[in-house]
Amino acid sequence: MAARKSGRRRYSPSASKDVASAMRRRKRGTLRSGKGGKGGKVKSRKQAIAIALSKARKKEKKVPRRKK
Repeated sequence: MAARKSGRRRYSPSASKDVASAMRRRKRGTLRSGKGGKGGKVKSRKQAIAIALSKARKKEKKVPRRKK
């Protein structure tokens, strides 16, 4: 197993809370995709995480940049 470089967090605790909230909403079926939540229901775990991190970035929380 590779050793970690340092003990500093990559994601802020508040960003983790956003992800947890999105996962609960996905489970209940209230998380929706698209601008303003007008898209379809989110069924994918990966998509739920992506939505949560995107919202965290907009709120300027500590989240690494999106890979392009």
